Amino acid sequence: MSSTAPGARARARMEVTAAIKDEARRQLAAEGATKLSLRAVARELGMVSSALYRYFPSRDDLLTALIIDAFDSMGQSAEAAHDALTDAGPAQRWIAVCEAVRGWALAQPHEYALIYGSPVPGYVAPDATLPAASRVGLVFIGILRAAHEGHHLAAAPPLPAELRAEAARMAADHASDLPPETVTALVAAWAELYGLIGFELFGQFNRVVEDREPFFRHAVTRLAHGVGLEVPAQA
Repeated sequence: MSSTAPGARARARMEVTAAIKDEARRQLAAEGATKLSLRAVARELGMVSSALYRYFPSRDDLLTALIIDAFDSMGQSAEAAHDALTDAGPAQRWIAVCEAVRGWALAQPHEYALIYGSPVPGYVAPDATLPAASRVGLVFIGILRAAHEGHHLAAAPPLPAELRAEAARMAADHASDLPPETVTALVAAWAELYGLIGFELFGQFNRVVEDREPFFRHAVTRLAHGVGLEVPAQA
């Protein structure tokens, strides 16, 4: 009896934690992250606030958990898209990963807004979010690394003098086996990818881009070319 009790308690805690997160996500969709309230979550779940605080001591702790979950979910989508095309060329894998990230964002717009929308006033994401937040970027680094090792990565244009030190730092911090010029191009492409998705998700493309899927594919194909990947004519 005593050996099974801790397992049952752990399962119960996991179930309550999942229920709290699910209700919090519902509130994100209805009210936005700035109005997320532990008291409101507890009320909707029929819990007293003091009981909920045993799971998440503050709103920021709950936000952090939701952010980590969102980054992990997006990262899993990117990794699955990449791993499904292990026999494809680097450019095809790049495009597939970009499309997976877009697909995830369109399916979970409020979670995307939580991690790439307007910052929540008063909230500062802790370092605990960094491993999950890095997952998509690491997939892109892996694609470029494989292309570089296979001699299928074009050399990036020389950098202006005022950027060389920063480019060297970024390469040392994030991908020391890649040329600083390539890492700089990757960081720019990474930002442009989320700009494309954000413009679509938050309405900036309304009455500008109507057929968005082929537009997105064309745009991320250009990004692949911009980081030095060999893009087949049919990509």
